[in-house]
Amino acid sequence: MKLDAKTLRYMTPDEFRVLTAVEMGSKNHEIVPLSLIAQIAGLRHGGSHKIIGELAKKNLVSKIKNAKYEGYRLTYGGYDYLALKTFVKRGSVNSVGNQIGVGKESDIYIVADESENQLALKIHRLGRVSFRAIKAKRDYLQKRKSASWIYMSRLAAMKEYAFMKVLYNNGFPVPQPIDQVRHCVVMELIDAYPLRQITEVKDPGKLYSDLMNLIVRLAKHGLIHGDFNEFNILVKDNGDPILIDFPQMVSISHTNAEWYFNRDVECIRTYFRKRYNYESMLYPKFQLDVNYEFDLDVQVSASGFTKQHQQELEAYQAQLSENQDDNVTEVTDEDMKLSYHKLKEHHENVHESELSETISEGESSSDSEDLDSNPDDDITSNYTSEENLSDINLEPELSISNNRNYKAHRDTLKKSSSSIISITASASTTRLTELEIKERVAKSLKKSNNKKNSQNKRNYTKTKEKRKIKSLVKLGGKDGGIFD
Repeated sequence: MKLDAKTLRYMTPDEFRVLTAVEMGSKNHEIVPLSLIAQIAGLRHGGSHKIIGELAKKNLVSKIKNAKYEGYRLTYGGYDYLALKTFVKRGSVNSVGNQIGVGKESDIYIVADESENQLALKIHRLGRVSFRAIKAKRDYLQKRKSASWIYMSRLAAMKEYAFMKVLYNNGFPVPQPIDQVRHCVVMELIDAYPLRQITEVKDPGKLYSDLMNLIVRLAKHGLIHGDFNEFNILVKDNGDPILIDFPQMVSISHTNAEWYFNRDVECIRTYFRKRYNYESMLYPKFQLDVNYEFDLDVQVSASGFTKQHQQELEAYQAQLSENQDDNVTEVTDEDMKLSYHKLKEHHENVHESELSETISEGESSSDSEDLDSNPDDDITSNYTSEENLSDINLEPELSISNNRNYKAHRDTLKKSSSSIISITASASTTRLTELEIKERVAKSLKKSNNKKNSQNKRNYTKTKEKRKIKSLVKLGGKDGGIFD
């Protein structure tokens, strides 16, 4: 839906009052009843009934047909007018210009303030046909199960404004945020081009390194962009990159933080390889290049960073402040030797106790002779040197199961005695000789031939009878009848 601000200057305060009443009623009603709109608006002599019809003609509200009661729903056009009215009161926006960008989640327009400074107005419009998987790919709803598209657009604008403000205050190359109302964000208008529209770059290596450093810098501050591609990067005339579009940002404490980080890196690598024929073997890695230095994700409550993570972070920082040298214990070679000898003595004592128990219980002499005659079976014989200490495996050996002999439950049931007798009888029979096999084959062939001959004879007799009947019918027609 395009923004048409022509009729905004001609709207009366009563119309904005009724439009605000529809917005307030939509918090608890998907279809706001007309009686509730009139009650909230508080206009005299039933003026809300006439005004709501005029708003419906301007497509600021929509009347729902086939409903149980007469009600209206707020549209994106009405929501745009409410946001622009608030911007005008605050002095952030004074005029609206042309549309300069369209995305799957938002529209961008050029606006101007009271001092005629050009700014950019971003209007979030979630729920389009091209991008309706918003509930699965964004975390706007948090713990809520359902919400309207207008409400989620408002949440997206609030989240983007919060991220943009924090990043701009910390020196990141992002547009300067000006104001935010409902589902609209006013920001600085930057004279740059999207990376997607740039066909040639003077120094692709420098731009590549700047973008990779920006990804790592964001991660060190506790944030991952999540959609770091050629559509969300602006490049100035001097080659400096500008980052835009922040609603999908997550914290580095997110469960899938490493996957998001690697995806951002891979997007830049593949684009530079395909578009600029530039490929570098140097690229950042999450576990090697990311060190948590700042807590911007805590300041903006990024997705994946909970209060428990904040408490753990504070406890970890308190531990770092203490002396780490007192708590660190180094394992020397002498300690390894002592632990080895203790382990060996333990196994010897256990083996001697087992031998004494077997002798006292009065086991057979053959078993004891086998134990004495096989010193290689001693547990300690496997550890003859200190080099084999690393090969010690105290875990029990796992028995490998053979699934070839597996049978279903129905096959394990007990069979009847008759079936067992039949199986044993068939198994006890001897094999047939060649002559007996030939005789059986000849008998079966004779039977089949006799069947064919009998069928042929029957068919022959039937055809004979049919011919006789036909001849009799012909003769009967000439002489007067068959039974005369």
